[in-house]
Formats: sequence, C-alpha cells, structure tokens
Amino acid sequence: MVKKVQSTCNFCAIDCNLDFYVEDGKIIKTVPTKGYPVNDGFSCIKGLSLSKQQTTVKPNALPKIRQADGSFKEVPWEEGFKYVADKLKELQEKYGRESVAGISTGQLTLEEFAIFGHVMRNFLQTNVDGNTRLCMASAAVAHKGTLGYDAPGYTLNDFELSDTIIFIGANPVVAHPIIWQRVRNNKIPDTKIIVIDPRKSETARNADYHYPLKWRSDLTLMYTLANLIIEKDYVDHDFVDNHTEGYEGFAEFVKNFTLERGSKATGLSEDQILELLELIHNGKAVSFWWTMGVNQGYEAVRTAQSIMNLAFLTGNVGKPGTGGNSITGQCNAMGSRLFSNTTCLFAGGDFADEAERKRIADIVGITPELMAKKPTIPYNKIIEGINAGEIKGLWILCTNPRHSWTNNETFAEAAKKLELFVVQDIYDTIESAEDCTVYFPVVPGIKKEGTYINMERRLSAMRKVLDRGENEISDYECILGVAKALGMGEAIAKWETPRQCFDLLRECSRGKGCDFTGIHWDDLTDSHGIQWPYPEGHEKELSDEQRRLYADGKFFTPSGKAQFIYEEPLENPIPVTDKFPLVFNTGRGSVGQWHTQSRTKEVKFVEDVSLKRAYLYMNTQLAKENDIHDMDEIRVFSSNGKDAIFAVKVSDNVQYGELYAPIHYIECNALTPSSYDKYSREPNYKGGTCRFEKIAREG
Repeated sequence: MVKKVQSTCNFCAIDCNLDFYVEDGKIIKTVPTKGYPVNDGFSCIKGLSLSKQQTTVKPNALPKIRQADGSFKEVPWEEGFKYVADKLKELQEKYGRESVAGISTGQLTLEEFAIFGHVMRNFLQTNVDGNTRLCMASAAVAHKGTLGYDAPGYTLNDFELSDTIIFIGANPVVAHPIIWQRVRNNKIPDTKIIVIDPRKSETARNADYHYPLKWRSDLTLMYTLANLIIEKDYVDHDFVDNHTEGYEGFAEFVKNFTLERGSKATGLSEDQILELLELIHNGKAVSFWWTMGVNQGYEAVRTAQSIMNLAFLTGNVGKPGTGGNSITGQCNAMGSRLFSNTTCLFAGGDFADEAERKRIADIVGITPELMAKKPTIPYNKIIEGINAGEIKGLWILCTNPRHSWTNNETFAEAAKKLELFVVQDIYDTIESAEDCTVYFPVVPGIKKEGTYINMERRLSAMRKVLDRGENEISDYECILGVAKALGMGEAIAKWETPRQCFDLLRECSRGKGCDFTGIHWDDLTDSHGIQWPYPEGHEKELSDEQRRLYADGKFFTPSGKAQFIYEEPLENPIPVTDKFPLVFNTGRGSVGQWHTQSRTKEVKFVEDVSLKRAYLYMNTQLAKENDIHDMDEIRVFSSNGKDAIFAVKVSDNVQYGELYAPIHYIECNALTPSSYDKYSREPNYKGGTCRFEKIAREG
C-alpha cells in the first residue's frame, strides 16, 4: 500500500514542501506539494533528490570513539553518550566552563537548535555559535538595529507584486530557483528586474538592467542614491515623518555622497547612477533584495541598513511588492537566529533582562541561575580560542567547518589540538570528521520530525517519511541522550520529544515579535504552513496565507518607528596591492550543488554535471594577457598566506580584476581571509585579494 507524507525540504530557506510517496519502506516518488504557498508544485533538483538520502545512515549505525592507536571503535549509544558527557564535565572541571564549545548549523529543526542551546548554553554555561554566523548574522544585526527585531517583513508573494525588483549581491537564478520562478510569475506590466553586482551573474544575464559596480562599493552607492533622492525631493515625506526616526541627521550625512563621488567609488558612470535613481523613483512598488553579496562583507551591517534606508525614503515599506528585504540562505537560519539561545534568549529576548530570563527559565524548567547570562562568543573566537589553547572540547552538528570556515586551514589546525572533538552528522565522510575523536551518526530529515521557519517567517512541518532502522536516532535524540548522561535531571524533564519542545518554544514566543502561540504542532501537519506573528486569540484575523509586516507603519523599536542608521564607509581592510592585485570573489556555482557538497554528492545528476575539481572564472582579457585557456590550471596565492590550484573557465561575466570561485570546493575557503564585519562578526568571504601563476601543461 502506498502512503503519502508531506514534509519540508531542508536545503535552502525557501522551505518548499514535498509529497513523498512511500511503499514497502521505500520512497518511490517525490512530488512538490501542489497549492503550498511557497513553491506550489515546483521544486529545484536538490529537493527532488532528498529521496536519495533514504540509505544514507545504515541500520545498526552506532557511535564511534577514536582509540589510542588512532582507530575507531563502535560502541552502544548509551556508552557514546556517557563518554561525551564525562569528557565535557572533565574538561570543564580542569580548564573552566568555557573550555568546551559547540558549533551548529542553519539546517537543524527548531527543536534541535533549542535543545542544543539549552544543554550547552544553559546547563553547561558555555558557548555555541552556528554557521548562520557565516550567512545571516549581518542581516539579523541590521534588522535589530533598524526594525527593532530580527523580523524581515515581506512575503514571497511580493516578488509577483513588485513592478521594480532590485537584487543587490543576490543571484536567485542559481541560489534560490523558487524565488526566480516567483519573479517569472510576475504579471505586472513592464516590470523591471535590476541587478547590482560586480559579476554578470546568471540573474544579471536575465535582468533588464545590470549595474556592475566595483568590488565592495555598495555602501557608497546606496548613500549616493539616498542623497540624490533627497536632493530631487523624491522622498515619501508622509512615511518618513510619521514612521521613522533619524531622517534629519541622515539627510545631512549623505550630502557628502555626491554623484561625482558615487561614480568614482563604484566605477559606474554618472548616467548609470541617475538611470538607476529614476527607475527607483518611477516604480510604484519597489522591492530591494539582498543576500550573501552584502552579508559577507567587512561593512555588511551598514550596507544592509543602507538598503533599508532607501526603502524608508521612498515609502516602499509594508505595502504589496515593496521592502528592503534580506534573502535568507539556509533552510532554518531564521529558526536558528531566534531559537538557538546563542545571540538572544529563546524568541529574541535580551540576556541582560532579568525578568525575561526568569520568564524563559520558568517555561523551560530550570532556575534563572541556570539561564545563559550573555551572548555566545562568535564563531571566529571559538576557532581562535582552540588555536590559542583555551578551548579543549568542541561538538559540531550538521556542519562542515573544515571546508566552509573562512581561511579554513585555521580550522584544520584547531581540530588537531582538541582533546574532545565530536562530529554529529549524517555522513562520516565530511572533511571535518577526519580528525574527530567521537562520531555520532544521525538520520537525515526524511527520518525525523520537527519544525522549520523559512525566510518569510513561515513555520512548516518536517514529518517522518521513513521508519528508522535498528540503532538509528535523530539529532534531537542524540542531544537528549548526552543531556541525560550529563545528569541534567529536572532541567531536561520537559524536553523528552520534539513535540514537547515545540510547546515550550511556542510559550517562549508569547508577546514577542515572533509570537506563534496560536500555532499548535498538529496545525502544521499536512498544512500550508503559518507565518509568524500568529498570537493565540487572533487566528481568524490572521488567516491569510501570505502576510507581511509593517503595513501599519509600526516597527518593533521602543518608539514604534524605523531607525535611519548610517556610518561613513570604512577603508577596505584588505585592499588590492601590487603583490595581490586581484579580487578573490566567491559564491554558488550551480543550482544542484549545495555548500560543501556532502549531501549533493549523492545525487547522480548533480555529480554528472559538476566539475570534480576546484575551478574559477577569469575575465577573457586577463586570460589572454597571461596565455590562459579554458581548463588550464593556475595556482592562486592569497593575501592570507595560502595557495591552491584551480582550473580556469574563461568568461566575460567577471570583471578584469576579479577571479570568481564557487564555494563547493575546499580550495575556495582555503584562500578567504580572516576578516569580519565589526558588528555581526560575519566573515568577509568576498573580500580576499590574490595573484596567480599558470601551471605548465605536462608534455
């Protein structure tokens, strides 16, 4: 008998829903869920390939502990839990509370983030960061400062309702195909698609306008546009006067960003900037969208805020098809940002707020003294702490920092110094597992249950598609097992199942910006998902499936008004020089590839069309000057002191002074710098500089 199970794709932050058809314990067909508000019967190859993971974790999968001779020994789960718990306690007793740390991801369920944050941040009183630090930290900090809460206001339907769609450092054709499908579904007459990006990306090639600005000149461009909007009185004064604060200071500040200055800084002509200005002014519903091209920079928070400033100036906020909007990367990065207990208390509270700490403590079943007392140290400080000998134990979940961390040789160095290094993953073949002391094998999403929050604040259900084999357990059960072995007792008593955890988090959200007290676990099963906020008692008035925030002009700040936040652009910390004259830019390579490829390597179609070795794109003229042809090899030397070999694809889609490398190969982040935004501590992944040498062909 065939049964159908609706569940959520756990690749990107669209969170498509899929219908899995199961017979005799095997997935026989996967179909995108028709009518689901996010993807409505459409999916990219990654989601359709999830059935390939049904044999990822084999029956009888057990933990492995490294022995003195370097070999691994399989042990029962209870022994694995006890070993890790005892080692965590031993290291803390010997070296102090913060001598152990954790790194999670943006791909776990809401409940798994929360229980890990509860165990590590509350009970063990130590530090945990996630790889949401690598992609969305800048947007989160920008939202909190400008909007008063990490609450992007849009719905994905706004792509179909905007007549002027501006992508800034975003490439949805490759990175978010569902978004591009929504753009293509836009039926508004004469809709303009505009791309601001140094590279002629796949999205730029399909746009009506492309503005190829110089590397890292986004902030100056936004301030120049703001100045011109004010000079020409294109300002929506009603919105600015009634719903924002700080306009007068901002208007005075941007006077220095003349058209001449903007043109010189960005490399765009004055006519191009003026053309872009008029496109913004003439649009009736203008939406600004940014993602990693902005977030992964040394002044990313201010750049994100400068984009939101343009939306405020022009009144493009809270109305259909408008907004200064961040596009999220990973499937549950929004859940991680609000419920991992790392940079804020569960649901966005402040660690310094004693009343809020007591409220959350009462809900989750601990005393206020056991609540985390401060935000975690960021990812880079964890790695630096290991290399400095201050952190001796590390537990990572569902992430591969040996590959994905910036300047990734620093993580390779750190891994070898750890006395306890726990890797919890569905694959023991990831690069990060090579030096682990404990490996916890856990099941993929098709064998577990939980909740995800997508980029438009929509909660959706992951529901178990396949039964598990003997000894197979979920991430949640693995963390719970260690928690019990630690002796948490009553502190973990309310956390027995993901459903119980969801109810705790639901109550934590009460009265907060993300309030979803009106959503119950079973409401999400076989549903269309539900966007927060969705407070209890307001279900009928919030019944629309597509809801945006800020239509009433009210924000989450103390005054209820959006804030103009701005700052003079910083000097680039890693400028091009005579020794390193080229920019080293990075990003996604193809629709099918995902991050470090640990998951998409299972998909034959993706493997068949993907290069097996690291490659990069080089401008045609630069290649000609250096006698380089397609698929020649070069050695790239980075200003971070590392080098790596890449095959070359010659293309006019990159600028003359830039090399562009896909992130899916370990060589890429060997060359990215240890440089960070000063507010978000997000890595400056797209800020490297380099030089290269051609490798002579053999024979």
